[in-house]
Amino acid sequence: MKQNNTYKTLKIKIKTTLILSLISHSVFSQIFNEEQNPLSVKWRQINASGFKVIYPTEFEKEAQRMANTLPHIYPYVGSGLGIKKTTIPLLLQNQGVIANGFVQLGPRKSEFYTTPPQQFDSQDWLNNLAVHELRHVAQFDKLTGGKTHPFPELVYFAWFGASLPIWFFEGDAVSTETALTNAGRGRQPSWIMPYRASLLEGKKISYSKANFGSEKDITPGYYQLGYLMSSNIRTSHGKNIFDEVLTDIRKRPLRLYPFSNTLKKLTGKGSYQWFRQTVDTLQKKWTAQANAEPGKNYSSLTKPASYATNYFLPVRLSNNSILTLKQSKAETSQLTLVDSNRKESHLLSIGYQEQPWYSYANGLVVWDEVRYDPRYRQRSYSVICSYNLKTKKVKKLSSKSRLFAPSLSADGKKIIAVRFDLSNQCNIVELDAQTGKMLRTYPNPENLILQTPSFDESGNAITYIGLSEKGKALYTTNGSGQTEQLIASSQQQISRPIFNNQQIAFNAHYSGVDNIYSIDIKSKKISALSDAKYGAFNPSFPKGASSVLFNNFKQTGYDIAETPINPEEPGKNNFVYFGAAAEKQEHTGNVFAKIPDSTYSSKPYRAFGNLINIHSITPVIEDEYQGGLQINSDNLLNTFNAFAGVEYYRDLNRFEYNAGFVLKSFYPIISTTYRNRPRRTFYNSNRGVVQGDWRENNIQVQALLPITLNALNDSYSFSVKTATSYTQRYMPENMPTGYITNLKFPMEYSFSFAHSVRQAERDSYPKWAQVFRLTYLHQPFDKVLEGHLFAAETSLYFPGLLRNHSFQASFNYQNASGVRRFDHEISTVYGYNNIMARNFLKNTLLFNYRFPFAFPDAELGPLAYIRNLRGGLFCHYENLGVDTNLGEPKTYGFELRSSMNLLRYQPIIDLGTRFVFVNKIYNQNPILELILNYSF
Repeated sequence: MKQNNTYKTLKIKIKTTLILSLISHSVFSQIFNEEQNPLSVKWRQINASGFKVIYPTEFEKEAQRMANTLPHIYPYVGSGLGIKKTTIPLLLQNQGVIANGFVQLGPRKSEFYTTPPQQFDSQDWLNNLAVHELRHVAQFDKLTGGKTHPFPELVYFAWFGASLPIWFFEGDAVSTETALTNAGRGRQPSWIMPYRASLLEGKKISYSKANFGSEKDITPGYYQLGYLMSSNIRTSHGKNIFDEVLTDIRKRPLRLYPFSNTLKKLTGKGSYQWFRQTVDTLQKKWTAQANAEPGKNYSSLTKPASYATNYFLPVRLSNNSILTLKQSKAETSQLTLVDSNRKESHLLSIGYQEQPWYSYANGLVVWDEVRYDPRYRQRSYSVICSYNLKTKKVKKLSSKSRLFAPSLSADGKKIIAVRFDLSNQCNIVELDAQTGKMLRTYPNPENLILQTPSFDESGNAITYIGLSEKGKALYTTNGSGQTEQLIASSQQQISRPIFNNQQIAFNAHYSGVDNIYSIDIKSKKISALSDAKYGAFNPSFPKGASSVLFNNFKQTGYDIAETPINPEEPGKNNFVYFGAAAEKQEHTGNVFAKIPDSTYSSKPYRAFGNLINIHSITPVIEDEYQGGLQINSDNLLNTFNAFAGVEYYRDLNRFEYNAGFVLKSFYPIISTTYRNRPRRTFYNSNRGVVQGDWRENNIQVQALLPITLNALNDSYSFSVKTATSYTQRYMPENMPTGYITNLKFPMEYSFSFAHSVRQAERDSYPKWAQVFRLTYLHQPFDKVLEGHLFAAETSLYFPGLLRNHSFQASFNYQNASGVRRFDHEISTVYGYNNIMARNFLKNTLLFNYRFPFAFPDAELGPLAYIRNLRGGLFCHYENLGVDTNLGEPKTYGFELRSSMNLLRYQPIIDLGTRFVFVNKIYNQNPILELILNYSF
C-alpha cells in the first residue's frame, strides 16, 4: 500500500480558546468573538483605576456604574491569588441579545454581552459578569506577572491554556462568584442537578467525560465539575492553595500537566485523585440529602430515552395530546406532539433560543428566537414567531426586535413579552398576537430586570419576576397599572410564574431541590405542588383538570410527568452547599453592597484612531519546508488585523518577508498582503533540465462580501469575492532569455450560496443542505499570459438511512485554458495527488455517505478520551465522458474516523484513516490516507 503524506497549509497562531459546551443550565461562558459591530455604533470610553471601559454612547449610565464597580471589587476578586490591581480594556457589547462574557489575551481584553438572559442568577446581570470575569483577569495576571501587555500575548495565552485544565479555569471563577456575593451558581440546585442525578442513579462518569462532555449522556460540564473540585480543594487546603499552585507553575512553566503535578506536590493528590475524592464526597453528601428528603417517583408520559433527551414546557391540548419543545443529542429544537400512547409527531423545527421557551393558547404557539444581522454579527435580535396548529402557518410577528419570553393570553389574542433597549432599559410590553403591533408598555421606574411574564385567565392582569441586586421577587400588575409584590426579593431561584385561578405557580428551591410551588394571591401562603427527587419545572394546568403537568428531571433529561394538585407545606431546606468553606475564607459578604457612586469623565473612543494594537509574535508553519515568525496586531473592536513576518524556505535556503492587513469595518472585508519571496522553477533547455531561481515582489488585494441569514431551523449564506495581484520578478539566476518579469493583475471572481438546516450534536454533516459556488479567473490586463478558468461546484446533502446519517452528492465542473490549464479549482477525488492524471481535470462526481456508529465515551487513562466512532463510504468519478463512465469510478473505498480529546486537553482531535481503491485502468495500488484535524 502507498502512504499518502500530503501536508496541508497550517498557520499556527498559538491561540488556545476555551469554549463552553452550551447547555440550558449555563448562563454565561467563555467565547472569543471575532465579529464586528456596524459602523453606526458610536463608542465612548472611561478610564477608571486601570480599567478602560469602552461602550456605545447609549450605554453611558451602565458604563458609569461598571466604572465604579470594577476597581472596587477587583482587590476582593483577586485576593485569593495575591492580586490587587490590574489594567485591562473592557468592552460593553450592547448590540446583541445573547448573554455572555469572556476574557482573553491576543489582544488582552474582556467583553461583557450586556443584555440579560431570562433565567440566570439572583443578582444584577452586569454584576454577575463582573465578579466572574474579573476572576479570569486575576488568573491571567497571576501567570503573566500582572503585566499590562504580557508580550507575546498569544504565546502566554497558549501557555495558559496548556497549563490550566479548563475545569479549574471556570470552576475557580464560579467558586469566587459564589463566595463573594449572596448569589452565585454554587447556590443553585438546578445548576448542579444533572451531576447529582447521574451519581445518585449509579451512572459512572469518568474524569474526562465529566470534563469534555458526551454525545450520549448528560454530563456535569467543566463549570460544575470545576466548582465542586475547586471548592473541595479549598475546603481541605485553604484560601491560598491556588495562589501557591499558580505561583509554582509560573516558576516552572515548561512541563507536561503542570497544574496536576504542582497540585500533587502541594496537596499529595493530582487532578485525577482529587476528582475521585470529590466524587466520593459528593456521593456521601448527596446520598444523605436524598435520605433526608427522598422525593417522589413520577410516572413518565414519554417513551424511555436511550440518550439525553429533553421535553421542555409540556402543555396538554384539548385532544389530550401534549405539546412540548423537544431537544436531544440527535435532534435540534422542535415543537412536538406526544399522544396518550407516547407516540411522537414532529410539528416544526425552530431556531436557536437563549433558553427553551414557547407559549400556547387557543390553537396558537408563540416563541422567541435569535436572528443575526446579515453582515455585522455582533448585532443580533430576538424576534417573536407564531405557529397556528390548525393552518400550519408560521408567521414572524416582530423584526429587528429585542423581545423575550413571549406569553399568550388565554384567548390567544394578546402577547406579553420582555423588552430590553440598547441602554438596558427593561419593560414588559403587550402586543397583538395576529399582527405583532405594540399595544402597551408597562412602566418599570426602578429598571428591574424583568423575566418570564404571563397573563391571568382574563387577560387583564400579569405576573412576572423582578430582579435586582437584592435578589428575585414575584410581582403582579393589573389592568389599572396597580402593582403588588407577592414575594419579597431573595436568593430563591424563582422562575416562570403562571396563574392558576387565585394561585400563581412557579419554580423555586425552598427544599434544596427545585420544585413547583404556588402562592395564594390573597393570603400570600406558599405551598408545594411537587416533590421531585432531582427537580421539577415548568408547570401547566390542563383546563378543567385537578392536576399539574410539569417537567420532571431524570438522568436522561427533562421528562414529562403529571400529578394531582395536592398542596403541601414546603419541606426543610436540605441543600448541600459546597462553597461554604470558600465563602468563610473570603469573609467579604456581598462585594456589591457598597459600590461607590462617582461620576467619571468620558470621551469619544475613536475606532479608526485605535486600529494598531501590536500584541504578539508567533511562529508560522506553512509546510515541512517553510516556516517563520509573524508579528500580530488586532484592534479591540475586531475591525482591523495586521501582520508582518519573515519565513525561511529550507529547500531554497532563503527568506521571505511579508506584511498585510484585513479591514473588517465596512460591508466588504478588504485584505491586502505583500510578499517579497524567493521562487524556483525547472525548465528544459539544450543543456537538459535546468534549475532557475529568482525573487519577486507580490501584492495581493481581495474584497469579500459575506452575507448570512437565519430563520427557524434554516441558515442561508451568500458571498461575493473579487481578488487580484501584481508580481514583479527580479534577481534572476539561470533563468531563460525573455522570461516574464511582470504578472499584471490576474482577476478572480467568485460567488457562493449555501443553505443548510441546523445540525444536532451527533450530526457530522448536515441532513439537508445545498451549496453552490462559481469561480472565474482570467488575465484581462496581461496579453502575454492569456488563459482563463471557469469552475462551478455543487454539493447536495440528504438524510441517510438512519438518524444522523448523511449522504452527499457533489458535481463539479471546470474549463481551463492557457496558463490556467494545469490549475484545478474544484473538489477532486480522494487520492487525486497520488494518481497519475490521464487528462486535464474537467469534472468530478463525488458520492459520500457518512455515519456515526458508536459513542463509547471511552477514557484511555490520561492519553485519550474517545467521543465517537464514525464511518464513511465513497464512490468518486472524474472526467465523466472522457476517462470513465458512470459505471467506472476513479476511486472508491471507506474511511474510519473518531473525535477525541488527547492528553486531557480541550481541543477536539479528529483522527482517522481512509482506504482508497483505484480504478484498474490506472494500474495503481490502493492508497492509505491518514486524517488529522483539530478544532477548539
